[in-house]
Amino acid sequence: MHKLVFFGAPGAGKGTISKIMVKELNIPQISTGDLFRKAIQDKTELGLKVSSILERGDLVPDELTIALVEERVKKDDCKNGYILDGFPRTMVQAKEWERLAPVDSAIYFKIDDELVKKRLSGRRLCSKCGAIYNIYFGKPKVEGKCDIDGEDLITRKDDQEDAVKNRLEVYYEQTAPLLDYYKELNKVITIDASVNPEITFNQIKEKLGL
Repeated sequence: MHKLVFFGAPGAGKGTISKIMVKELNIPQISTGDLFRKAIQDKTELGLKVSSILERGDLVPDELTIALVEERVKKDDCKNGYILDGFPRTMVQAKEWERLAPVDSAIYFKIDDELVKKRLSGRRLCSKCGAIYNIYFGKPKVEGKCDIDGEDLITRKDDQEDAVKNRLEVYYEQTAPLLDYYKELNKVITIDASVNPEITFNQIKEKLGL
């Protein structure tokens, strides 16, 4: 059984590697963003609470986030484990989750801030098909145009320079302290997230003994 937490700066590749791990280990990736959207869509009791909070522009409280994740891990597809991606995000969440359902390993995606900024602020999306490019690492053949359909490429609001800077500040304030916490519990596996996804994945595989 593998109950894993993926954590590290935004743009470190957690979501990309999660998708590879899901296929390899046949366990689900659990993202709080996805859970919020699903609960709202299904109009569950928790979903209605989350919806009204987000509509006010407030952050979802820790206890509500924890309740949603707790509900999710009780499902059948989690019996062999799961990957928590983007949760726990704070020390309060991490400590409470260790009390409820201790994780086996916390995979720390180590990456330099400057590379994070290039990965995020350099990211461009096709406005039509959603194809992803990067002006530093994977440029389109024609600047500003999608290789597939020739449509304009756009920058997501949260990938704009000011937003990226803010996302990093929030990460260091709220989530970075989890590294010391999981180290104390002897659960941290540190991987180099600056390399390509295949190499990153192989590091995790090796360190988990898969």
